[in-house]
Amino acid sequence: MMQAKPAATAQAPDPLDSRENQLLAIARRLFAQHGYDRTSLRDIAEAASITKAALYYYFPNKDALYERIVLESIQLLHDQVAAAVAQAKGPTARVRAFMEASAHVQDHGRDRWIAGSNAFWQAATGGQRMVALKLRDSYEGLLRQCIAEGIAAGEMRAVDPAMAGRFLLSALNQMPRWHRPDGKLSAVEVMQQFVDMLLHGLVIDKGAAAA
Repeated sequence: MMQAKPAATAQAPDPLDSRENQLLAIARRLFAQHGYDRTSLRDIAEAASITKAALYYYFPNKDALYERIVLESIQLLHDQVAAAVAQAKGPTARVRAFMEASAHVQDHGRDRWIAGSNAFWQAATGGQRMVALKLRDSYEGLLRQCIAEGIAAGEMRAVDPAMAGRFLLSALNQMPRWHRPDGKLSAVEVMQQFVDMLLHGLVIDKGAAAA
């Protein structure tokens, strides 16, 4: 008779990693509420009920927080959107996938989205900011590429892909200012309507409707 295998021993969570994640969550919340410039390490330490010296053990300065909050948020956004676009069939479907995946990231991490955006625009220039700029350019370039492919395939009018991309992204970036997470529609559902309006317009072509 086969002997039962012993149950696998669960690996204990790393308390250091858990505490670091808690501090990151507090920092994201404060950056989202007050902005990057108006949030100090002391503010984060007080919200976490620790001393400023204890916070230095995890993050010696705001640049370290910038790297974790901004770069990780942009990398997460870039990777999830790129994966969704890669699975979509056809240029128009890829534009939809890009916008809906972006809204999904916003839906499931509002503080992360706002904090990353605030810190991205408010933090001083430096090596880390250059990395963030490259990630942002790659993310936005993917949308322009999808639009350009739609034009080349005859699925979209011959518009300026960069301008169309800015139009879509402006709707996405403004959404946290008015959209309520507990409202009637999720960010993804709102974005689905936005993309429909962009692709099909608002004005009815009466001649085409009559035909």
